[in-house]
Order: sequence, then structure tokens, then C-alpha cells
Amino acid sequence: MTITSKLPDIGTSIFSVMSGMATQHKALNLSQGFPDFAISQELIDRVTDQMQRGRNQYPPSIGVGPLREAISEMTSHLYGIEANPSTEITIFSGATEAIYCAITALIHEGDEVIIFDPAYDSYDPVVRLQRGVPVHINLVQPHFGIPWDRLEESITPRTKAIMINNPHNPTGSIIERADLERLERVAEQHDLMVISDEVYHNMVFDGKKHTSVLEFEGLRRRSIGAFSFGKTFHATGWKVGYSIAPPAFTEELRRVHQFVTFTVNTPIQFALGEFIREPSHYESLPGFFQQKRDFFLECIAGSRFRAIPSGGTYFQVLSYEGLSDLSDQEMAEMMTKEMGLASIPVSVFYDDGSDHKLLRFCFAKDEETMSKAGEILRKV
Repeated sequence: MTITSKLPDIGTSIFSVMSGMATQHKALNLSQGFPDFAISQELIDRVTDQMQRGRNQYPPSIGVGPLREAISEMTSHLYGIEANPSTEITIFSGATEAIYCAITALIHEGDEVIIFDPAYDSYDPVVRLQRGVPVHINLVQPHFGIPWDRLEESITPRTKAIMINNPHNPTGSIIERADLERLERVAEQHDLMVISDEVYHNMVFDGKKHTSVLEFEGLRRRSIGAFSFGKTFHATGWKVGYSIAPPAFTEELRRVHQFVTFTVNTPIQFALGEFIREPSHYESLPGFFQQKRDFFLECIAGSRFRAIPSGGTYFQVLSYEGLSDLSDQEMAEMMTKEMGLASIPVSVFYDDGSDHKLLRFCFAKDEETMSKAGEILRKV
């Protein structure tokens, strides 16, 4: 039997490749974005309690009511907007599924979707699976800002949506309020949807506050925001996320979601619903992760790597321009195999393979791990 692949150019994820290489060569793994420290014992206890109380069977497909209600309260606390838990909030198996369902539900054959590069690797393939057309635009260095003139030039009658990621993976850049105001004008002028990946919304540093598309009336009417509890509470393996979107969008997301994962594990939903009712559990995160970013920067002080400012996420991009003529993929592989430190080459996040001599490191690690990574980087 002959099988024609729908994604013939897609191989194993770079995250799996580099993590596998790190394991093989016993290297420190600062490549894949997962913490290596414990999550809250209180949260674990709440999950255990929910299991012991018998909440182990199928929950509603859209998510349990107490969690959706708690998300609504948290969103009001963070952004001052009211999201209806019945018609605007849906629980997904991670933000990746939320984004998949959004694209699948709303993008039709021939629709163009603007994606800013470097971009998280799931966006483009899902657009193509729906026979949509990804339109890639490179962000402007050194701060990875939106090139507004280029964006305007790229909009055609077939443009259906713009995808944004704020804070941005892999670069750690932040979309400022003025940019979102401009995006609001562009989206309204051209009648575009916005799919906003905001999984690192609780990780914004240096006294700044995360600004969501939900805060702008013109954007909120036409946007889907995707969020992640796995990122927020250091439990990436739990794969629990959610979306906030207008009722008409939400209805379509739920149509798809019921045939992808149908629902998300019950006891963790109830536990999260209890946990996030205490704002201190998420309000403390910006300071927590800023301390880790700053410690990592202290660890690499004296090295020949140049840090690209990271205003959010738990990633730090380092430039090795002037240190080596190796491509970033070659550099990442060499450092993993020969120096015992794994990272992610940033070129893999570009559709055109742009190589700017940049490597991405995850600093959601304990201090011992980061200290050892700093020792290695100072030797390069």
C-alpha cells in the first residue's frame, strides 16, 4: 500500500532530537523547555485528593465548570476583563491542542495565515494540514519586533488570520501595548482573525506586565487566546491548557476538540480549579523566573557569548557570532557531543532557515544545572 504523506518535509521535532542527543551523550539538557525542579507540593496534594474523592471518570468535553469559573476569575484579576466560563472558555490537552483546534476549525483551503518567524514549530504544519497557506514574515532584529510595513504588504484578499506569540518563544521578546493597538487597527481594517499564543503570560520580567489581546475590544472580538497550565505551574507533562475566545469562535473550537482529545483528565482539572483561586500562586511567577534568568546571565558572565535581551518566557537566546563559523545546528550538535551542553539552534524556527548564529537555552532549571552550564559556556 502506498501512503502519500500530508507533511512529507516534517521529520522528528528538533526538541526530541536534541533531548535524545543530550541523553545519548550525557549532556546537560537546556534544549527542551521543561523545568527540572519540583512543582508545588500543595498542587500535587490537591490532585491526589481529587483522585481519592473519586473524580477519575470522563469530565465534560469543554472542561469542568469549577476550573472554567476559576479561569474567568483569574483572567478578570490579571486583565480586568470578564470571560464567560460557559461560552468563552474551553479546556484543552495543552495549548498546542488549543492552537491546533483553532486553526483546524477556522482555516479553510486557500486561506492565508501570517506567521512571524522565528516561530514555534507547530503553527506552519497545522495550517498546511488544513490546506491553508502559511505566509512567513521575519521579525526584525535585534529586538525581534514586528515589521509593520512588511506585514501590511503581505495582506491579501485571501489573508484570514495572523498568529502571534507573546511572550515569544524562542527569543523571549515581548509585544508591547502600542504594537497590539496597531495590530487591532490592522485586524479591524482587513477583517482578520488573530490567534494569540500566550502560554508564557505569567513570565514577564523587569517590572513589566503582560499585555493580552483580550484587553483590546477590537481584538477580543476576533481573537483566540491560548494559555498553558503546564508552563505556568512547571508541570509540562500534565498537558492542560485553555482557550479564551468569543462565543462564535469557541463553538467552532469545541466542535473540533471533541474529536481530537474529547476531554482532559478530571482530577487535575478540579485541582487546578482550586489552586488558581489563590492569586499568589501565579502572581509570584514573574519574580521567580526573573531570578532564574538573572542567575543564568550571571553564570555566563565572562563568556564570549552575547545575551539577546529576554523580556519573558523561560528561554535565553545567546549569540555566538564571531566565535565560530559553524552553522547554529552544527554548533548545537558540537556543544552537545563534545562539551556536554544541549541547546536549540534558532534557525529551525525560521521557514527560510535563517541562521543568525543564535542558540536557545532553557533556564527553567535548578541553580546547580545552570552553574554547570555557565562553566561550559565560559570555556567556549
